[in-house]
Amino acid sequence: MTLTTPALSVDALIESVLAGEHGPLPSERVATSVFWIHHGTRLAGGDTTYLNQYVLVRLGGSFGGCAFEAGEIDPSICRDFSGTPLDVLLREAPRPLRIAALDAYLSDVRPHRVAAGEGAAEPVTLPAGTPETRAKARDAAIAGLLDIEEGAKVGLIGVVNPLVAAIRERGGHPLPCDFNLKATQWGDPVTDDMHEVLDRAEAVVATGMTLSNGSFDTILERCRSRGVPLIVYAQTGSAVARAFLGSGVTALSAEPFPFSQFSAEETALYRYRTVDGA
Repeated sequence: MTLTTPALSVDALIESVLAGEHGPLPSERVATSVFWIHHGTRLAGGDTTYLNQYVLVRLGGSFGGCAFEAGEIDPSICRDFSGTPLDVLLREAPRPLRIAALDAYLSDVRPHRVAAGEGAAEPVTLPAGTPETRAKARDAAIAGLLDIEEGAKVGLIGVVNPLVAAIRERGGHPLPCDFNLKATQWGDPVTDDMHEVLDRAEAVVATGMTLSNGSFDTILERCRSRGVPLIVYAQTGSAVARAFLGSGVTALSAEPFPFSQFSAEETALYRYRTVDGA
């Protein structure tokens, strides 16, 4: 199934899904399982320990995922919401679980592998190997969606060090922004004021985590109004971000579950571009 009209906001997308505009009515679907995952990562040569929490929803043949901030939800969410009708999750669940449920639904009606088969997405195979090998390949694939001139200012909302390096390798000047980091691995200052970055950037790369913390709509509207390319790299809400292609999002690196850090074997991510590119 192909999504027809690009979404304008996350809430509007949820309402259109509840109305059955993207496939079966969510009231007719049940979230079989809800998962809560917490892990830490420190890549070789780095001094930053990334602490990540995810809530996942299993719906039919798909998973939906959403990262969240520490303490925002707890493991009891698995007991309380597994086996719940999907429309209840979309209306009543905490925001990270709503995003995961929305992602699961949109992934189920149109899996990324199907979009790739239709020519709408480019599959990229991440090589088997160490976390460092796989992270470098993933972030090079994300940076490959940038079409920028040498020295262009690239807002990076949601900082991972390999992606900072990948942007530099593409000739960009990163403007890093993150709520949890103060500096990159190389000592670059990291601001927590995304408005400062959005005002200066000539292109923006944002993580799917912005769907979880509610900043996605603001970033989307600011990039629209300034005519600035917006590239999203998404483990969180990869199918949700896809719904905004052509409506503010110009390119997307979509990484469905299981995410690259959960496997040492080959896995796939899917790159999408709008017709006129990023």
